[in-house]
Amino acid sequence: MLLALMVATRLTAQPRAQTTPADFRREFLRKFVAAAIERTHHTVRYDPAYVRIAYPGGDVPEGTGVCTDEVIRAFRAVGVDLQKDVHQDMLVNFSAYPTKWRRTSPDPNIDHRRVPNLMVFFSRKGEVLPITDRAEDYSPGDLVTWDLGRGQTHIGIVVDQRGLFSRRYMIVHNIGAGPKMEDVLFDWKITGHYRYFSAQRSALGAQQNQNR
Repeated sequence: MLLALMVATRLTAQPRAQTTPADFRREFLRKFVAAAIERTHHTVRYDPAYVRIAYPGGDVPEGTGVCTDEVIRAFRAVGVDLQKDVHQDMLVNFSAYPTKWRRTSPDPNIDHRRVPNLMVFFSRKGEVLPITDRAEDYSPGDLVTWDLGRGQTHIGIVVDQRGLFSRRYMIVHNIGAGPKMEDVLFDWKITGHYRYFSAQRSALGAQQNQNR
């Protein structure tokens, strides 16, 4: 009986394995990539129209959207509301964002749906990663923006599935035919390369680590 008690005490006294920030980030990216790939099972009509939506947590009608909406929806599936995050930053840092739309104040209906705004936001609040012509520099969960020419911009998510012939990681994006997973990383001029977890999610990961 005494021996059994000593063994039980020793087992309960052993420290639990801690979740490190790196563990948290890996798990977040895994879920984010899975959410992006899940989006390819949805039928979405490409529609860039301005739509009034709820705030926070607002979305355009489920069967419509553009490239940014697929990024927004994938993030929301893992608990990150880009609409809210972008709007809160623009409220206090409006001058840091593009003025091409001649707005004088933030608009939570559309700001987060514009690629140039997301580029500024990810540069300010996320991780800015190198732009290179080496496929191995782009990892699952990364966000990539492109210049399509004639003033058109685009954004997509790097996922963990590889192209059949190139063996590059593929991209989930909506360039007009709904959310697709395609081997298009170097099809256009890359203008941005980012990773984003959100300050709230990163803080949660740190708190989870402290509580163990």
